[in-house]
Amino acid sequence: MKRIVAILAFLTLCVSAYGQDGYRILLTGASFATPNNGWFEFGCEAVGAEPVNRAVSAESIVDTAQKMHDGTLYAKDDLETVEALVIMHVHDRDVYHRAGGEPFPDEWERYGFPMDRNAYAEAYDYVIKRYMSDCYDLRFEPGSRYYGLPYGKPAIIVLCTHWHDGRPSFNGSVRELAAKWGLPLVEFDRWIGFSGNVPHPRTGEQASLLHAGDRQQNGGQVYGFHPYNGDVYIQKKMAAIFADVLRRVLPLR
Repeated sequence: MKRIVAILAFLTLCVSAYGQDGYRILLTGASFATPNNGWFEFGCEAVGAEPVNRAVSAESIVDTAQKMHDGTLYAKDDLETVEALVIMHVHDRDVYHRAGGEPFPDEWERYGFPMDRNAYAEAYDYVIKRYMSDCYDLRFEPGSRYYGLPYGKPAIIVLCTHWHDGRPSFNGSVRELAAKWGLPLVEFDRWIGFSGNVPHPRTGEQASLLHAGDRQQNGGQVYGFHPYNGDVYIQKKMAAIFADVLRRVLPLR
């Protein structure tokens, strides 16, 4: 009996500690990621995390790089407490190969600002290298919980595909980028439940149009553009896909 009581007390302590010190997840992105969508907030709620949504409609990964350069994407307190940085900038551009085939600089400090608005691959490279470096450098910050640790703060960066497979340039290249760095990838396009390879058998159109209030043409096909927002099926489905990845990559508490 005493052993059972001790185990129950230990479990209660664990639950209490988790409630006081849960995960915080930081998101950067554009119109597909702003709070009015819902998938990020629903997904964070599913894993007991606090959502920190810094997505801004009409921005791109170049804007995120600029904010990191200016020190406005996250403060020191954010860097100390967020468990992961999630990136959902999904313009249909190549984010893996640098224009002209030139190699990327080894140090993020070698990038100049402001960046060219078309420098999507360079901006992704900068954001990844900068965030990893900022996390590592917490080992040198007195007062940081990571002070003195040989690895500093382990950087968790989560990449995302577009919400469906209608953006092949981005979806393909972000997979290469994730593989290059060993980063987890939220494969919305793989698990969303429909594909642009075939039309819907009833409507004769892309199935993504059923879940969007507007449309966009790409590669001769017409796809759903922005998914319906709020407490709706498509946002809850995206949330489930996102939460599944978080459960696999967040460290145990």
